[in-house]
Amino acid sequence: MPVPDPGTTSEAFPETRARAATGEGPVEAGFPIGYVGVRWSGARAATGGGIRLTGADGVRGPWQPLTGTGCPDGGDGGALLFSADGASGYELRAPDGAVDLRSLAVDTTRGPLREVAVPRDTTRVRGVAYLTRAAWGADEKLRFRSDGKEISPQTYHPFQTVTVHHTATKNGDADPAATVRALYHVHAVTNDWGDIGYHYLVDEGGRIYEGRYSGEGATPAHDDDGKLVTGFHVLSHNPGNLGIALIGNLVKQGPTAAARTALTDLIRSVVRMHGVDPEAKVTYVNPTTGRKREVHEISGHRDYMATECPGEVMYGELAALRKAVASG
Repeated sequence: MPVPDPGTTSEAFPETRARAATGEGPVEAGFPIGYVGVRWSGARAATGGGIRLTGADGVRGPWQPLTGTGCPDGGDGGALLFSADGASGYELRAPDGAVDLRSLAVDTTRGPLREVAVPRDTTRVRGVAYLTRAAWGADEKLRFRSDGKEISPQTYHPFQTVTVHHTATKNGDADPAATVRALYHVHAVTNDWGDIGYHYLVDEGGRIYEGRYSGEGATPAHDDDGKLVTGFHVLSHNPGNLGIALIGNLVKQGPTAAARTALTDLIRSVVRMHGVDPEAKVTYVNPTTGRKREVHEISGHRDYMATECPGEVMYGELAALRKAVASG
């Protein structure tokens, strides 16, 4: 059912500033750093890895460990987004066994402002409120190369499954929209995916963010025929697989009550839209390669590959999530 156009208003969002680097040497960004994206190949875990931030006053802080694997896109390695809180620079120590260490300093809050047309009223789909890409400040230019060609044109396939992730970023995030913009830049530009990899994201306050671009239709993540736009969140198992990321680190704690409620409502709307049983076990079949995977209709990232995502505690909640979705 089409969503009525509530009209738009012009809002200002900062341009993202970024500086890429390789290796372990000190990096000075030339702007206050909001986040440091770190990627490596080889080792799965970040054991032995560390980061040391340089404050705005030029004083180097203590070494802080890199932990976990984050929510990697696949392959042999890890990916983390580390909060830098306005640092002027940083130094990295590679995880044990890691090779090809890469990093990216990102500022998504203090760059030059740009004007974006944003819906005036709360945007809803099937009764669930969400923030459009415009409302969280997605810079649509990031989806295109300098010659104007789209990096990853949209492809659509019938819906099959839902996969839950966590972003492995800090908990108690004071500006989750800035975190979404940082993830978007890392996924679109650094990973060269041309977009954010998830279809939706959910913050600790229960706000839902529209993720992967799917055209101008009424239903986010879908085309007008109800097919799912292909995202970038589970290696080799993306077509027909809807990815939802909870913002925060859920290795040692579960989601907030607000995030849990929003996630349940969102997934319930998705499974009702597609007429599937949220407690079923299914065979996911990649429609482009034929690759198969036996999973739950609602599963976690680690059900597809070796990763700690969506966090140990959140993974343990998936059975209760399925039941809550089914009972609503």
